[in-house]
Amino acid sequence: MKQKLILIGSGMVGARFIERLLQEAPDKYDIRVFNKEPNGGYNRIMLSPVLAGEKQLPEIMTHDHDWFEERDVHLHASTEIVAVDQQSKTVSTDLGATYSYDKLIIATGSNPFIIPVPGHELPGVVAFRDIRDVNFMIHSTATKKKAVVIGGGLLGLEAANGLIKRGMDVTVVHLGDVLMEVQMDPISGGLLQKSLEANGMKFAMSAQTSEILGDDFVTGVKMSDGRVLDADLVVMAVGIRPNIGVGKKLDLEVNRGIVVNDQLETSVDGIYALGECVEHRGMVYGLVAPLYEQAQVLAETLAGKKSAYQGSFISTKLKVTGISLFSAGDFHDSEGSESLVYKDLSQNIYRKVVLKDNKIQGAVMFGDVTGSNWIFDNLVEQNDMSAYRDTLVFGEGYQPSASQSSEKEKVA
Repeated sequence: MKQKLILIGSGMVGARFIERLLQEAPDKYDIRVFNKEPNGGYNRIMLSPVLAGEKQLPEIMTHDHDWFEERDVHLHASTEIVAVDQQSKTVSTDLGATYSYDKLIIATGSNPFIIPVPGHELPGVVAFRDIRDVNFMIHSTATKKKAVVIGGGLLGLEAANGLIKRGMDVTVVHLGDVLMEVQMDPISGGLLQKSLEANGMKFAMSAQTSEILGDDFVTGVKMSDGRVLDADLVVMAVGIRPNIGVGKKLDLEVNRGIVVNDQLETSVDGIYALGECVEHRGMVYGLVAPLYEQAQVLAETLAGKKSAYQGSFISTKLKVTGISLFSAGDFHDSEGSESLVYKDLSQNIYRKVVLKDNKIQGAVMFGDVTGSNWIFDNLVEQNDMSAYRDTLVFGEGYQPSASQSSEKEKVA
């Protein structure tokens, strides 16, 4: 008899987990999936191209209703879990139905952080998190002219780019003096700002939002230094917070996220969590690659295999047409590290690789990201790069000497 498995959340990571579980243990579980959104699974990474008009929603759907039906997985869309009874092992929905489980998986993702300044609840203020936000912004561009995007990180810049593509006048308000400061250093961040300004994006840097102006609808954004930017659309893109509501209701161990071990199990037997809502070894991940690794580990674990999630290295790329950037690891100068740098600022090219004990610790590139995948692979594997030092900053173009090649061939 099949065990009953309930998954709360069918976002990218939840859907990937189901996909992998069906491969690892196709006949072990009777699966029910509950999702607050009306859709099945879609590629949230591709919301930026949808906003920019480069793609449509059907093109980014990965696991539609038919996908679940064909695999005999029960998808409950537009349905929220409002209660979990650990004693009876049941969940209750907002529609009044109750379902039992043997294994419960929490994949509730994250919530956008909305700065609690006066006016933040005015109509015309929107986050950039799901397809409903994107549809609201697209609808707004038909009648609105000026937008302010609060937050100069990855999502904020992608939102601003999409709105510009749809004809809006857009200013990005950023608290720091370097765009994407988590992924960029001052040089690469400066080149990024210069390139985006050339595409029509405006910036208010080192600026703190103090109030959203308007009576019945947004009319502007006021900053702490008194400056006011006119706006009839305000996009909040200042970060995300793990959605730990279910974890708290269940009295699971919660810190920044729902705390899990290397098998993605929470502090309660039989209850697991994965994705942006979890905290693993003190880390919370917001990018998809490590979360897909978690999905694979959990699928293997629930299939009865020995598997462990060890944490992840992450890399970043920006989805803005015509702009190439890459960053990974710790690319900041520190004691005991060495920086290999190539820059041709007249061509907007900057490449930096940081080594420690001849192993790559981090890299940041702008304008030319050739060989970035190779750099990242060697960062993850922590390979000794002694033989590549002279040309490492240029990527994979280095060719070993003939004697080294022949030695490798002998070994092979």
